[in-house]
Amino acid sequence: MMQDTLGIKVYGPALAGDDSRPIAVVHAMERALPSLRLEWTVSDDHQLRHLPQRDAWLAQARRNGGFPLVCNNDESYPVTIFGLELSARSGPGGQALFEVHADVPLHTTVLAVAVGMLEAVAEGAGALWGHATPFRASAEIAGQTIHPHMPEIPPRGLPALKLPEKIRSPEIPHRLGWLNYWSAAAALAIGFPDPAQDADLLSRARRTASGGWVVQLTDAPLDLDKPDHLAALLRAYERFPEIGGRSTP
Repeated sequence: MMQDTLGIKVYGPALAGDDSRPIAVVHAMERALPSLRLEWTVSDDHQLRHLPQRDAWLAQARRNGGFPLVCNNDESYPVTIFGLELSARSGPGGQALFEVHADVPLHTTVLAVAVGMLEAVAEGAGALWGHATPFRASAEIAGQTIHPHMPEIPPRGLPALKLPEKIRSPEIPHRLGWLNYWSAAAALAIGFPDPAQDADLLSRARRTASGGWVVQLTDAPLDLDKPDHLAALLRAYERFPEIGGRSTP
């Protein structure tokens, strides 16, 4: 199933106090797919558990700086979402981040609303940046991040990216994806948009309600076996050297 999955990951400021963002991002997923109901979780003994009072449960069920997995209990069309914290020790600029991870089937129904889904989840999370990327491409892009003590050559000639703690500020995206969410702060940090350089990207971009952007690299879901898709990803990395902390030594 993972090879047929669209993974959504967004990164925002760490949760604090009675923060309502976990509920907001779950509601955002359900609004994007109107038939979706994320009213189940998985217990510690790996059993599905129904959540008749899901929102009240989410308000209390903080875990590791995030929230536990909720899902739709449909094996033929599985949708999951959960949140966690990237600690200040591991975070960019020494700041903790709230991470939201969602997986949805790479299906025509999802593709029709994917841009809106990423935007809704990102803005519900108060995200600084995020992306939605098919599983196979996302796995290869994750292989660009280089661990100093275990250096490897990134796949397909893609540039090496720094670990999050080596990136100077939380507004700078760690990597690119198929659909990219950049808040107004993230767009400013990487220099987007520049009308002279970004005409192609702007033709597949839309402004969000908060002043950010959703930028789509390729018309079809990103597939790095396709030379034109790989070329589009390489061009975007060349255009935005700040992404992945590559512009600083």
